[in-house]
Amino acid sequence: MARIERIQLAMVDLAPKVERRDAIQSFVSQETPLVAITDSDGGQGMGYSYTIGTGGSSVMRLLADHLCPRLIGREATEVEAIWHELEFLTHATTIGAITSIALAAIDTALWDLRCRKAGLPLWRMAGGARPSAPCYTTEGGWLHLPTEAIVEDALNAQAQGFTGSKVKIGRPVIAEDVARIAALREAVGDGYEIMTDANQGFARDSARRRAEALATFNLAWIEEPLPADDIAGHVSLAASTPIPIAVGESLYSIRHFAEYAARDACGIIQVDAGRIGGITPWLKVAHMAEGFDIPVCPHFLMELHASLVCAVQNGRYVEYIPQLDEITQSGLRIENGQAFAPETPGLGIDWDLDAIAGRAIPEFTRSITEAAP
Repeated sequence: MARIERIQLAMVDLAPKVERRDAIQSFVSQETPLVAITDSDGGQGMGYSYTIGTGGSSVMRLLADHLCPRLIGREATEVEAIWHELEFLTHATTIGAITSIALAAIDTALWDLRCRKAGLPLWRMAGGARPSAPCYTTEGGWLHLPTEAIVEDALNAQAQGFTGSKVKIGRPVIAEDVARIAALREAVGDGYEIMTDANQGFARDSARRRAEALATFNLAWIEEPLPADDIAGHVSLAASTPIPIAVGESLYSIRHFAEYAARDACGIIQVDAGRIGGITPWLKVAHMAEGFDIPVCPHFLMELHASLVCAVQNGRYVEYIPQLDEITQSGLRIENGQAFAPETPGLGIDWDLDAIAGRAIPEFTRSITEAAP
């Protein structure tokens, strides 16, 4: 038995390597909360989560003032109990992004510690379904890019063995989206997957019209066509189109996913460990989805999600968006379009501690060694 003795907090802000625009926003900043947990045996686990530019300071205050002090003296292996206790502690602010992002940073650190002490990589500890999974790329499909650029990027990805490319939709005129997807399908052929993403940008009528207009292109999915809390709208849309509907990056509760699945409101689950509250609830959602025969294709966080997709039977794709290069010493291994789950014990993320220290925002750097009163 080893109890938690110290928790170190830091936050770095990472600018995207390419310009990222979708139907509703521009992604210009990635605040990355980091949590390092040390137990009485000297074992340490490092966890993290992210924002897309706002809310990081609130996450760090929630961690420092309310959540992390509750962990001091707790048995570090009681990951399930800790997650539920902290979720209940924050029930007045759950369910929502700030709370879930904070919980995710703690939970991923505890899983890292647990796996390191067991001498196992995360993908084996969490299930061990397969050592690798296919990738699709998003980085070349942003909404502001011209058609020629998204075609060129997809052809390059196809040549590297990637399974598919994701293209943002939501241009002012439906015909523009159709023309972009038509050009892409003609270039890559029928054997390459095309995913589309509306980023919650449509109302019900426009979502139905876009789906009808795009149905001829054999799309892998339409992602977030409607606001995430419009479950009834997703039920109706899913029943009206042969294109699978993908949801998940903007859902923060296991129960939300369960309702989507039970009501046939989606065909693809994109649960994000950084937004659902960590690895513990991520696995619950993935196993629930398997019960409905729904594949899991998680959103973002490829350095973490590669291991989780490989852990579960219904894990289908890893989304290729490089995220952590500036604060890691080595990246995710990708060969011929396949992401290989790291075999090193823990999350398998090779953190560059010097780079993190150099980029950490001083205001949020803190060491916690005393339990909450």
